[in-house]
Amino acid sequence: MADSTSKEDFKATSTAFRAHLHDLSTPRFTTASKQDVYEYADFFRDNHAPPWLFELTQAWEKLYNEPFKGLTSDGTIREGLFQTQDEGVNVDVAVKRAEEILEKLSDEEKKKASYGIGAKEWRAWSNPEILLRRFGVRLEEVPEPTAESILALIEASLSPEGYQKALAAMRINHFLGELVKLPQIMNKYSYNFLLFGKPSASPSSPWGWLLYGHHLCLSVFFKGPQIVISPTFTGAEPNIIDQGEWAGTAILHKEGDLGLQLMQSFTSEQQKQAQIFKLLKDPNMKTTGDLLTDRWNKDDQRHLCGAFRDNRNVPYEGLPLSSLPLSQNQRTLLLSMASEFLLYLPSTSRSLRLKQIEKHLDETWFCWIGGFGDDDAFYYRVQSPVVVLEFDHHSGVFLNNEEPKKFHTHTIVRTPNAGDYGQALRDTEHKL
Repeated sequence: MADSTSKEDFKATSTAFRAHLHDLSTPRFTTASKQDVYEYADFFRDNHAPPWLFELTQAWEKLYNEPFKGLTSDGTIREGLFQTQDEGVNVDVAVKRAEEILEKLSDEEKKKASYGIGAKEWRAWSNPEILLRRFGVRLEEVPEPTAESILALIEASLSPEGYQKALAAMRINHFLGELVKLPQIMNKYSYNFLLFGKPSASPSSPWGWLLYGHHLCLSVFFKGPQIVISPTFTGAEPNIIDQGEWAGTAILHKEGDLGLQLMQSFTSEQQKQAQIFKLLKDPNMKTTGDLLTDRWNKDDQRHLCGAFRDNRNVPYEGLPLSSLPLSQNQRTLLLSMASEFLLYLPSTSRSLRLKQIEKHLDETWFCWIGGFGDDDAFYYRVQSPVVVLEFDHHSGVFLNNEEPKKFHTHTIVRTPNAGDYGQALRDTEHKL
């Protein structure tokens, strides 16, 4: 179990999401039930269904074709924020696991899975269950020993608790597939895996891997004993498993609870400043129809830093932490929250990242959308020159809640100023 929740909270979440199950006899589900993952994707492309997502994918294509620059607050990359360092990562084990994958892949699979260190495909990840880009090898299509080897590399790269979080996301995706009777579209192995560069323990030969699929996208870059795990996307609909093999699995509750505690700890004036919109789809949240620039769309909803937003300018909003003396409790809440978002990082790397975030607290902003009562759905963002953390409660996709609910959660980690994909640490010859 990635999260621990009380029996009462677990039962309440189960009751809440089960009240929003779709009628599976409708054409949306009966049609999809007869398709494999490729037919499902082709049907989406050929029929532009749903149209709102098809239109967004066209915008994503334009963004994907842009040269990589990096996320900023004002359009200008701030230099000198990140440096090469020994983080004590056991890269030798990760290298060994990656080599074991290559040994198990057929020549054709190896060709499909392997990319240059500066390949554009680093940026090809996206969250929808629709396979928009057919890169790498798909875990459900390789023999079980090969899939297990890929999981072994993921385990060797992440912290133990981070690996359990990734497994929880994959298992919840599997549970959702069973729940809506589309296991061929959503299951524990419906993820694509790509390997970049040649696995090496040497800092002069960086390498990495990408895993992407519904509700889990991890970009992992190694430079010797140093690791960058950014960007990441972790989501869940629902955010618990209440029956079956993995019953009791819960995810992304801690991030929500800690964010809410922090917001509730502020004075009313500070809350008013942090709350940039009162409603989750606020009429003041102006949209123009330009999906490249609008701050809300049906897929990303309130997220600004999701798939293909690698170069977005995201101005600071809400409450500047420099404007108030943070109490020790508030500082602890903020750093505990950041630690949950960064759980994938090995412990030493995570500690160093948290120290870096703490060093920039006087340049950190906290913003909030929605209510902040105990039962309210909400969005928040923590943003500084060295990190962006986004948390959002979403409306239903495979559940039928039109308004955001606390049982559908999306989270994003970004490293601005060219920190994503380890770009700031790359030598010129290894740049994206």
